[in-house]
Amino acid sequence: MAKNIQAIRGMNDCLPQDTPLWQHLEQVLRHTVASFGYSEIRFPIVEMTELFKRSIGEVTDIVEKEMYTFADRNGDSLTLRPEGTACCVRAGNEHGLLYNQEQRLWYLGPMFRHERPQKGRYRQFHQFGLEAFGIASSDIDAEVIILTAKLWQQLGLAPYVSLQLNSLGSNEARARYREALVAYLQQHQALLDEDSLRRMHTNPLRVLDTKNPALAEIVAGAPQLSEYLDADSAEHFSQLKRRLDAAGIAYTVNPTLVRGLDYYNKTVFEWVTTELGAQGTVCAGGRYDGLVEQLGGKATPAVGFALGMERLILLLQTLQLVSLPAATADIYIMPMGEAAELAAIAIAEQLRSELTAKRVILHCGGGNLKKQMKRADKSGAALGLILGADELARGEITLKWLREDKPQRTLTLAALPQLLAAMV
Repeated sequence: MAKNIQAIRGMNDCLPQDTPLWQHLEQVLRHTVASFGYSEIRFPIVEMTELFKRSIGEVTDIVEKEMYTFADRNGDSLTLRPEGTACCVRAGNEHGLLYNQEQRLWYLGPMFRHERPQKGRYRQFHQFGLEAFGIASSDIDAEVIILTAKLWQQLGLAPYVSLQLNSLGSNEARARYREALVAYLQQHQALLDEDSLRRMHTNPLRVLDTKNPALAEIVAGAPQLSEYLDADSAEHFSQLKRRLDAAGIAYTVNPTLVRGLDYYNKTVFEWVTTELGAQGTVCAGGRYDGLVEQLGGKATPAVGFALGMERLILLLQTLQLVSLPAATADIYIMPMGEAAELAAIAIAEQLRSELTAKRVILHCGGGNLKKQMKRADKSGAALGLILGADELARGEITLKWLREDKPQRTLTLAALPQLLAAMV
């Protein structure tokens, strides 16, 4: 007997009982971003490896350890996309969407990173991202954050998430801060863990983002990035906070909130929760005015965010905030005999055409009424329609309530769609 083939570790199936929650989340996301005037963009799953080396950086964990990279038959180095921002910028540059223009874009799809699978974190994961290009002022930063707050309201998550803010300043200001931070970390390097020692010289700001509780005291004593902010960045951050105050959005300024990628500048933010243990970040974003030019385009201001769909699904399940029907049908048609089976094909098609919002299953596989009733019950349908030779001869069909204690009825086939429209 052949051995069963299983899914690759960290790449999970989404089963029928789970898809209603995914569809609900996707629907809320699509509706919310559309209400703010954002348009969908779709780009390939596979990109040139150079795209991510230039955007994310060759000395990051993502590029060094986590990317799925391979050579195609032409010898080109290709990579399954590990994130969406670089892809979005590449597409914008390639198709002339960005220079001297304003664009509000969003995307949704699978991303891939070869990291240790754990609860809420997978090797194939699904990410929703949003990017706004061409606006340098803090009002677009505020809009992006206000949009995320709207998402939490629509999903019922607002009481369970909180907003953290920081400013990374300009590239020059961050370079000055980096020197001061490295000097401070070198004084404490005997206490640093292996990751922090490696990052101290390649990406020192990421040390501030460590999850190692043993380093909490060292991080707390580190120089504050706010002390090195340039005047323009400080004013930008001040304006953003005033806008969020005006919108009634609560936030906490977190001086250790950073991004490890050089193209980020000024605003960075995260929405965090305490409901998922260590995997507390549900959405992260910020301003990245340098990336478009870094990837070959003209200098273009930009801001955006990304959220992991699996982590949001896990949060919704943990909090039991959404109750969705498990039914696969609203109406289940049970034909008895060959003549009825042939007639039922046309009846099912008529109902699907005229009751477009309803799900209609026509029983397949034959069997007696008892067998068909079991299938109808399992489908979760509210109504069953029984069609036998006698009903067909009279131009009638029997309606049976499957979820309520009501007497069955006989309906005429001619008026069936109109009668059912008032029942389901």
